[in-house]
Amino acid sequence: MCPATKISPVSTKPAASAKINQEVTPFEALASICSVLVVGLFILTFLAQNYVIPSGSMENTLLVGDHLVVDQITLMPPASWMPLIRYREPRRGDIVVFHKPVNQPGIDATDADGTPQYTPLVKRLIGVPGDHIHLRNGIVIVNGVAEPVGFAQPTTTDNFNEFLDDFPAVPPAAASGATESWAVNFSSYIQDGDLVVPPGMYFMMGDNRHNSLDSRYWGFVPRANIIGRPLFNYWSFKAADGQLEQTGFGHKLAWIGHVLVHFFPDTRWKRTFHVVR
Repeated sequence: MCPATKISPVSTKPAASAKINQEVTPFEALASICSVLVVGLFILTFLAQNYVIPSGSMENTLLVGDHLVVDQITLMPPASWMPLIRYREPRRGDIVVFHKPVNQPGIDATDADGTPQYTPLVKRLIGVPGDHIHLRNGIVIVNGVAEPVGFAQPTTTDNFNEFLDDFPAVPPAAASGATESWAVNFSSYIQDGDLVVPPGMYFMMGDNRHNSLDSRYWGFVPRANIIGRPLFNYWSFKAADGQLEQTGFGHKLAWIGHVLVHFFPDTRWKRTFHVVR
């Protein structure tokens, strides 16, 4: 008979040398932070961007103090280096963000050295290249067909304005706030009482038709000026018309204090994640 062999019990405790060091080194932490910043910067630069509504020109579709996420990809010119992205041309009825094609002194800002800035605006696209447009009593008529007015401020006997509501019957030269260049070139785009949108250009109007400096005052928007389209409203905070356009360190500091004090009562909670249409 073979002598019994004594088997030593196997230890369930890992050897000290097998322990895995799970502590994150400062270099790894810094690399993680940099990765997040790079991804965030890419999204904000190329895919989406924050935009705040500073005026009431799009009421009641968009309100002063609405904070929008803007899609900067769909309406951009197609790029061969991003073949999987779905692109499309701007369509009539789209709400779009674009750079204003002119700088109006006293209305638009300039840099410290006097260089004009071209203000980003949000308006509704009314006319695409080739469209024939006119308004009659506030009704937009495109290519002979009256457009729905459900989203726009209605025209009444109290707010009727001949330049705005019967456009282009009254030339911009007769309207306060119109640019000189638009007033000079305006007649070359008129055909049988309609404004004809030229190739590569777009005609924009605010939904708040009687309180909107738009294409009726400064003309067409080039295709290259279109930035993107708003997707949804991620935060809406009550503000007065023009309040968010004020500049200066003192004003910005006061506004931050106002937001901190009134964040909960003045946030429009029902507009959170409201889809823009």
